[in-house]
Amino acid sequence: MTEQLVHADSTDQIATVFGSYDTHINMIQRQFQVVVINRGTTIKITGEERNVAKAGKAIEALLSAARSNGTLNEQTVRYVVSMVSDGAAAELKKLTEDAVSVTVSGKPVRPRTVGQKHYLEAIAKDTIVLGIGPAGTGKTYLAVAMAVKALKAHEINRIILTRPAVEAGEKLGFLPGDLQDKVDPYLRPLYDALYDMLGAENVQRDLEKGIIEIAPLAYMRGRTLDEAFIILDEAQNTTSEQIKMFLTRLGSGSKMVITGDITQIDLPDPGRSGLIEAMKVLKPIDGITIHQFSEKDVVRHHLVQDIITAYANYENRSMRERKKNKNG
Repeated sequence: MTEQLVHADSTDQIATVFGSYDTHINMIQRQFQVVVINRGTTIKITGEERNVAKAGKAIEALLSAARSNGTLNEQTVRYVVSMVSDGAAAELKKLTEDAVSVTVSGKPVRPRTVGQKHYLEAIAKDTIVLGIGPAGTGKTYLAVAMAVKALKAHEINRIILTRPAVEAGEKLGFLPGDLQDKVDPYLRPLYDALYDMLGAENVQRDLEKGIIEIAPLAYMRGRTLDEAFIILDEAQNTTSEQIKMFLTRLGSGSKMVITGDITQIDLPDPGRSGLIEAMKVLKPIDGITIHQFSEKDVVRHHLVQDIITAYANYENRSMRERKKNKNG
């Protein structure tokens, strides 16, 4: 048996790391088979040497996150425990760097996983980034945060957000209302992210001035988009022709981020997803990064991660059974 002492800056940090009714620290105790107690601003960890060392790294990472964010949630604790268990504790230090942006409520927007951190680095470095991954990984939200950051820094003149209106087959004429009324249901997640970053009044003002544009993908045809930050969301629902059309809209001084989840394709023929083709076609081109998130990058409720994993396992089993039956 051995013990390790970890020191916090304040009792408030201790309370944040321990969590309500000690839920966070209980998770660490169960995972690493250690006993954790605190006295004032000192945390004592007792157990087998190897386990104590891992628990210490997890607690230090959580204290660092508490200093940066002021709060911790169950998903963050689970992620930290998972990374430490996998021997990747050093990577966690990257998550406490400067915020990408700040929401209207004053909350800093930071990457919450290493995968998110690498995604943001790719957006900052490259002209075109494809962010591929399951729901809840922050693909769209972080892209919008980077777009707002670039706009405030005067690196671009406008933000253009688009997504394919698959349910309406890109033909919106039969829906009631004007163009905005017709496309709003399909573009609502993009509005939500912008409202969080800029506030509803500022978004409406910038929409009227043309500083922000939100439109279905069909309305990008025939345009050249200069000095803009352009985000194509739900790109798994584009055809090969549509995504090629979109990519060739890129003008001087612009950036593009294309996001999608290839496990949620709504096209009549999923095999014709333009995003899947683009991942193959664009891979060798310099200045383009294809960043793939994993279920570990899911930052919603931990059950979302479990659901994604369960479905992936089910689909793999089903595929093996189909192959077995076919060969049999």
